[in-house]
Amino acid sequence: MSSGRREFLSHLTLGALGVAALDALDPTPLHPQQAAGFWDLSWVGKLTGKYKAVFDIPLIEDGYGVWRSIIWRKQYAQVFGVPESEMSAVINLRHDAIALALNQEYWSRYGIGNEWRIHDPLTRERTSRNPVIERTGAHALPGEYADFSLEAQMESGAVVLACALALRDCATILSREEGVDVEEADKRVRQMLVPGVILQPSGIFSAVLAQDNGCRFIRAS
Repeated sequence: MSSGRREFLSHLTLGALGVAALDALDPTPLHPQQAAGFWDLSWVGKLTGKYKAVFDIPLIEDGYGVWRSIIWRKQYAQVFGVPESEMSAVINLRHDAIALALNQEYWSRYGIGNEWRIHDPLTRERTSRNPVIERTGAHALPGEYADFSLEAQMESGAVVLACALALRDCATILSREEGVDVEEADKRVRQMLVPGVILQPSGIFSAVLAQDNGCRFIRAS
């Protein structure tokens, strides 16, 4: 565990103690819309489909974990004729897979593709690009895979969540490379999240909350 994540855990624990103390004073159960505060929990309200699943992705695995979400939706549509409106997918990016939540600027600037030995999921060739975000020009996905990207999946209703604890490790890399403190690095790396990705206290938090709201749990990578 990096020092950045360890420090963040310390702050998070102190915050949790404060919440516990408040809970002792007010035992009324909290609902997402009431408890959100700093965190955006509005995604829970988007889980309206008859069929719901949370795809838990702790490993980069060349992006296949993200692709498995859309494969589930396509197969349910093909086999059972289920319309997209009746399927709710949550893509939960945590641990090493947090890198998939970051834009190409982050990947290019800090050599993520080389560091993690990433391969393009289609060509199986080494790549310096984030394999699950929108690709254009020579890097564009073939037509049958055009809706596999994070952006396309979010546009069709999928929820994409990112672990704040794991993002702290990405901030540590930025801090080291740019010569800024971790707090400043954390602010900068949050700006590099793919638009639409929702940051959560942790990947475990979001995986459990999704299940609390009717999602089946899928270990996707």
